[in-house]
Amino acid sequence: MFNDEIPIRIGISSCLLGEKVRFDAGHKKDLYLTNILGKYVEWIPVCPEVEVGMGVPREAIRLVGKANNPNLVGTKSGRDWTDEMKKFSQMRNKQLAEMNLSGFIFKKDSPTCGMERVRVYSQSGSPSKEGIGIFARSFIEQFPLIPVEEEGRLNDIKIRENFIERVFAYNRLLNLFSRKFSRGELVRFHTYEKLQLLSHSEKHYRELGNIVAKAKFYGTSELRERYSKIFMEALKIKTTTKKNANVLFHILGYLKNILDKFEKDAIVKIINDYQNELVPLIVPLTLIRHYIEKHNIEYIKFQTYLNPHPKELMLRNHV
Repeated sequence: MFNDEIPIRIGISSCLLGEKVRFDAGHKKDLYLTNILGKYVEWIPVCPEVEVGMGVPREAIRLVGKANNPNLVGTKSGRDWTDEMKKFSQMRNKQLAEMNLSGFIFKKDSPTCGMERVRVYSQSGSPSKEGIGIFARSFIEQFPLIPVEEEGRLNDIKIRENFIERVFAYNRLLNLFSRKFSRGELVRFHTYEKLQLLSHSEKHYRELGNIVAKAKFYGTSELRERYSKIFMEALKIKTTTKKNANVLFHILGYLKNILDKFEKDAIVKIINDYQNELVPLIVPLTLIRHYIEKHNIEYIKFQTYLNPHPKELMLRNHV
């Protein structure tokens, strides 16, 4: 939308890029992230344990105490790193805030980077999987709208698709709101995003439409904050086959007076096949895009829903 677009930067636990920063001097390189997604994003690596001064190799650490406020402790020495890690997290988050991240991918199970179900040990030594890594908790609290995930959960194709979709969407928000914007630019942005929002949540779609309609009654900061919050909340709600089919039929409505009966019947059939999980979403979308381009349907042609992320990622190719 703008000439000086902010690139898609994603924070990431350094070990996932193959950096040998783990306690045993090893790594946890993730080939999907490095070889596929990495072609479209700029990685911002973070290793809280190395950056706080623990060194490589190092003593293993774990969370000890209460799940909502544990201590970070060396497993053999008992050294308590809690205060240092919390201070580091605050400092690192200030640096990351200046980098306009569009997402963060954390290392699962890590006492510093784990996003959920991290082991927290009681004083007796028995663990419960109720914790959050100290750095991950700090980041999520500081940046509640930035999409976050763990690399393990990204093996689920639907979670992966939703996360990457949100990353690209948040980047579009950054490019709109990181500069002085006009109400007209917000209206145009929202117009392009309508079908994408509708495929996730009709409730949020209507709420955002109401905010845009009353944009002149909000101050600039309040407008940006309200719109961004509900926009990202909407996209966090998983889309479904039924929701996507409703959007596809909605698009077909713009073509009904242009296509002949044979063409319309072919689109309806392929949408029904998609609903019955016989073909992936990319199949009806490709057919519909063909007619949108052929007949130059302006309103639909620029809808984010048609191209929410690079097609090379093939996120819509699964049933």
